[in-house]
This record gives sequence, structure tokens and C-alpha cells, in this order.
Amino acid sequence: MSSARRLTLEHFQWIDGHADVWEIFRDPSALTAVVKGLVEPFKDDGITAVCGIESRGFALGVATAIQLGAGFVPVRKQAGLLPGEKITRQTAPDYRGVCHELRLQRGSLTPSDRVLMVDDWIETGSQAAAVKSMVDECGSHWAGCSVIVDETNDDRRMMLGVRGLVTAADLPAWTP
Repeated sequence: MSSARRLTLEHFQWIDGHADVWEIFRDPSALTAVVKGLVEPFKDDGITAVCGIESRGFALGVATAIQLGAGFVPVRKQAGLLPGEKITRQTAPDYRGVCHELRLQRGSLTPSDRVLMVDDWIETGSQAAAVKSMVDECGSHWAGCSVIVDETNDDRRMMLGVRGLVTAADLPAWTP
């Protein structure tokens, strides 16, 4: 078992019925291992830009970009400040039935970019699909999506090139 996988499982917890991966961010060894684990499947893919959706995607995305020697491109949700011309997408409903408006600065990606998206969890893949659509509109190449926890279905996983450190089925069951 990889150290990223082992440390993810050790630091994962359920709090009031909600999945919590924040303990990974607090432990420097776990954070380092997880970021290396997110990078590993894409380290030889010539990634030039890493996208991350706020908020955990920002922290993981910046760390992953540094590890890859790439730039970071933030993807903001509707309430966050993002100056300049933007590309906007409305997501399909997430696991709670909520649609999100995601925004990316139009000039942040070019046709020569190879883009990796990083996040903590993927379930329906609606946000990742919206980001992929924006990356495609910029003429950039979508390399894939690297996440801590993968809970998406096989079709979405294939379409988005998802690589996860663990699956939701690997996590301990929530007990009230």
C-alpha cells in the first residue's frame, strides 16, 4: 500500500455524518505523501497548469503545481472575486442536488497548456466536467483529474481521466 493511500485512510474521519479530509492538511507528512500521490500518475505527462476548485482544490492544486513545476489556475465558485474576462459554466447537480456556477479567467490557459485538475473528492463528476469544458474552450489539452477520494462511476472516470488515491468504498463506514 502506498504511503499516500495509507495516510489518507489513517487521517480520514466522519464528523456529524460529513466526510472530513482536513486532518491530512494538518499533518506535514500526510500532506507531502498525498500531494506526491496526486502527482504520481501524471508526473511524465508534461503538465503545464493545474486547476483547483475552491477551497480544498486551491490548497491541493497549488501544492501539486509546485511539485510538477507547473502554474496554478484557480476555478472560483460564483461568490468569489475573480477579476478580468471569465469563462463560466453551470454544473449539473452535485450529490446534494446543488448546481454551482464555476468561473475561470479566460487568459489563464492557452492552447499549448496541458491541464491537470486536482481536488479532494469526486462523486458525480459534475464540477470536473464543467472545468474540462472550460479547459477545452481555451483550446488547452485536458490531461486528467487527480483526487484523494474517487467515488465517481466508471463512465465518468474514463471520460475525465480520474485517478484517485482511494475509493469511497475503501473508507470506513460512517456510524451515527
